Amino acid sequence: MLRIEEREYDLASHLLCPSQFVASTFVDAGFDPRRLLRHSYGFDADRFRPPEGDRNGDGAGLTMLFAGHAAVRKGLHVALGAWLASPASEHGTFLVAGDILPAYRDVMAAGLAHPSVKVLGHRDDVPDLMRRSDIFVLPSFEEGFPLACVEAVASGCVPLVSEVCTDVCIDGTNALVHPVGDVGRLTEQITLVDRDRELLRTLRQAALGVSADYTWARATDRLVGAYRQALADR
Repeated sequence: MLRIEEREYDLASHLLCPSQFVASTFVDAGFDPRRLLRHSYGFDADRFRPPEGDRNGDGAGLTMLFAGHAAVRKGLHVALGAWLASPASEHGTFLVAGDILPAYRDVMAAGLAHPSVKVLGHRDDVPDLMRRSDIFVLPSFEEGFPLACVEAVASGCVPLVSEVCTDVCIDGTNALVHPVGDVGRLTEQITLVDRDRELLRTLRQAALGVSADYTWARATDRLVGAYRQALADR
């Protein structure tokens, strides 16, 4: 399978890359950057939208959400370790939505059993969960395009993500970004937004401000632009 994919890469005049992280992996493998064209995915604006009014008062416990298929590369163990190390876990809630690989779940069993952690399993109401949550955590070790981050931004749920998710998420502006696998830094960031609700509100407003750039309509515009660039280069 890998040999076929590599042959296809060699035959293509251009390669569509949905994130800077993806593009950098091709550059690292020796591809000419001029062959790499950027596009993106988008969110469904009919499903993902912010809640009405302020989500939580200053005295309410922090709600953190992880949503997605929990394989090791998504870093749920990093999120869980950071949550349990933060004082936020004493009065807040960590929602884990999505299937967890059985062996992976066994490794995290003690942490997942903590009273502040709610393992929800597969859910069809992720838009509502995002609207109910203060922060969305995605400490991925690799990421093609962090679509869930875009959906969170559109829902007013502030992303706390690893540095492979930074196309949409700008550290200190509309999100908080940590180095890959850095449990200590993520712990500090969870604690920070729990204690500083004004910062949380500022990040939330900035996140909502960029969400219009990541609808499917805007994603289509970027894709058409990439096609036009490919034709011009030929």
